[in-house]
Amino acid sequence: MPVLKTLLFTFGTILFISATAQQPTIKILESGKRVSIRGLSVVDDNVIWASGSAGSVARSTNGGNTFTWMKVPGYEKMDFRDIEAFDSGTAIIMGITAPAVILKTKDGGQTWKTVFEDTIKGAFLDAMDFGPKDERFGQVIGDPVFNHQLYTLLTTDKGETWKLYDGSDKPYEHRTLNEGEAFFASSGSNIVVGLKYSHGAMFVSGGKRSRLFWGHNYDSIPIMQGKESTGANSIAVYKNSKGVIVGGDFAKDTISTNNCVLFDINFPTKFTIPKTPPHGYRSCVIYLNKKNLLTCGTSGVDISKDGGKNWELITKDGFHVCQKAKKGKAVFLAGGGGRIAKLVYP
Repeated sequence: MPVLKTLLFTFGTILFISATAQQPTIKILESGKRVSIRGLSVVDDNVIWASGSAGSVARSTNGGNTFTWMKVPGYEKMDFRDIEAFDSGTAIIMGITAPAVILKTKDGGQTWKTVFEDTIKGAFLDAMDFGPKDERFGQVIGDPVFNHQLYTLLTTDKGETWKLYDGSDKPYEHRTLNEGEAFFASSGSNIVVGLKYSHGAMFVSGGKRSRLFWGHNYDSIPIMQGKESTGANSIAVYKNSKGVIVGGDFAKDTISTNNCVLFDINFPTKFTIPKTPPHGYRSCVIYLNKKNLLTCGTSGVDISKDGGKNWELITKDGFHVCQKAKKGKAVFLAGGGGRIAKLVYP
């Protein structure tokens, strides 16, 4: 029996070491700047763009070994909460308010062209996304300006021009947000476009009510809600088949209940609650592949290896946003203090 116990102990130890050895880690690439980064776009394993407060944009063309930082002239006080990059030279940044503005560069950030501006009081842009297969099509969502109506911008020419869509062709009831309901500008990832179903887009709201919108429909999300700091922050969809939504309460970011739901894109009203949820408020979530997911927030980073059913905390270091390369395998994160990091496997 002692021999058997020893063998079992040894076998268990080997399994533990093996599992631990495969756990990814977070490698800090850039930090120390007084910038909060919430916009992140990874073109491939080499080209990374990031945007944030104080009119700041960062770009790397060598996989994050070095970054070039720039201030956008005339917008030195703007908070660029989202960015969409198409290649090493072309990118679009979204300034949230006063004025709400969208700028585009075609020369690596040396010059920027204003492609949209709204100076109306209360205009506030929250997030944008472009189709993964057809980058001509993009959409921006913003907080309601008139009568609690959803604020939506559309482009069909890769962000060269934008049109404010007011839903005037049909009085869609779902376009009316509730008092205290809006969209978070936390990571630029609470909207997904280019979907085969759902009229091409899905997006999630938060605050006193949290809902999933798709096509001309919506449904309440079984996620923490009821206060201005609660609700859904991010949505990710895997190959038009399944999705995940994360959020919580950013004012109490260590609460790990009611902060994540899974759903089938064919039946978006049927939600599943993870057995082991992420360990706190999470502002962004992405699929690494069919089974592996990554989510981050101010209280840490979690990974799931079973499609989102169970989550493991890999660091308590906080990040606002995470993104995988559109054409590659590299995964990067960004957050406060100008921090940009890479997910590294042993």
